[in-house]
Amino acid sequence: MKIHKNDNVIVISGNADGKTGKILKVFRDNLRVIVEGVNITKRHSRPNQKNPKGGIVQKEAPIHVSNVMVICPKCSEPSRVGRKKVTDAATGRKHVMRICRNCEEMF
Repeated sequence: MKIHKNDNVIVISGNADGKTGKILKVFRDNLRVIVEGVNITKRHSRPNQKNPKGGIVQKEAPIHVSNVMVICPKCSEPSRVGRKKVTDAATGRKHVMRICRNCEEMF
């Protein structure tokens, strides 16, 4: 999966189309992510020690990875994510870096 935690993303389809936010959690098995402030659900909770009064709790629900696009840190536009093999000059080891398909910047 080419989307990581703390990436800034924009939702491209669904009820939250056009909203942006930061990825809080990635579920690799289900291909789903939780985006901050997107897909808010309400749940009724009984009184407990953590919430002695009970009531309605709001939290983010996961959305499918195909419904979000990464926002490039350099060009600040939504873009597809590519991969590029880079050799480290100091150690000589090869690493796979993510690149923006619009501006070819590594991030």
